[in-house]
Amino acid sequence: MKIHKEGRKILFFTLLILVVLNLLLYNFNAENGTFNKVFSAVSAVLFLLILQFFRSPYRTLLLHDDLIIAPADGKVVVIEEVEEPEYFKDKRKQISIFMSPINVHITRNPVSGIVKYFKYHPGNYFVAWHPKSSTQNERTTVVVESTAGPEVLFRQIAGAMARRIVWYVNEGDEVSQGEEFGFIKFGSRVDIFVPLDTEIKAELGQKTKGGQTVIAQLKTPPPTIFG
Repeated sequence: MKIHKEGRKILFFTLLILVVLNLLLYNFNAENGTFNKVFSAVSAVLFLLILQFFRSPYRTLLLHDDLIIAPADGKVVVIEEVEEPEYFKDKRKQISIFMSPINVHITRNPVSGIVKYFKYHPGNYFVAWHPKSSTQNERTTVVVESTAGPEVLFRQIAGAMARRIVWYVNEGDEVSQGEEFGFIKFGSRVDIFVPLDTEIKAELGQKTKGGQTVIAQLKTPPPTIFG
């Protein structure tokens, strides 16, 4: 396991501030040894919590053109047929994965293909499971024309704790299944929108691992016959 690049600067400055505060306490509040020890213990726990948030575990990725792989670690909280108003403007199947603060917060491409659409939306910070979060929170929308044929839309959504979404893709990019397409800092959710004829493999409440858990299978178009 390694530390994700998005966390290195935060971890460095957090450690620096905690060390300075502890040194100041031990130098100017030496008579209150019990308080100093408690503060040191709290500092260590805080640093370890932030450290685990930015962990980047090694993964053996599952790659298959017609499979949709979970874009994030978390729990499936929504599987339903909805109207997708931003890009498709018609009915799609939606699968949503909630990422708690203890989950790995790397987001991965659920399919391989070409990025046909990308847009960043500033917004609010409702809790990630709030119904309005998918349309009113800070978010990014990515649409990939998959190698299998159908277009797949996936959306990073900031939560109440998340205050920054990071993305690494742009329109026209060729992306590979399982590779990182972004990172969401401190609590969030990812929505995936697929065609109605897609076979959903995930179940409500299921725990997912980004890059490994199969959540759906696309219906591939029949081959074109020439002659």
